[in-house]
Amino acid sequence: MKIEVSNGEIIDKYTILEIKLSEIKDSNKLANIQHEYNTLTPDVKSIYANCKDENQLKKLQNDLLEVNKKLWKIEDDIRECERANDFSQTFIDLARAVYYTNDDRSDVKKEINVLTGSDLVEEKSYEDYKSE
Repeated sequence: MKIEVSNGEIIDKYTILEIKLSEIKDSNKLANIQHEYNTLTPDVKSIYANCKDENQLKKLQNDLLEVNKKLWKIEDDIRECERANDFSQTFIDLARAVYYTNDDRSDVKKEINVLTGSDLVEEKSYEDYKSE
């Protein structure tokens, strides 16, 4: 089954798969991850081929990769707190970091959508919660 998603969503998924390929060691899981990565590769190449500024797209893809690496680490750390029944300030800070980081992720995906002229553009609608 195929569904239409935004270009930012495709690039996001692709960077997450890159992280999984480097972090996950289980060979059965890796086979599935590699298959999904290979399946998305032509779509990513097409996005680049149709982009007016490939260098800027590469920068945004790298920004998204870095945000997703940060999110991966936060998720690992918060699960470690959960495993240890540690619901201290560290846990609270990590939980808050999840949505702060997801907001950064959403911003980069939106930039990719705008840069590439994506037909679909994901929108978020949260009240501003960051203190000045």
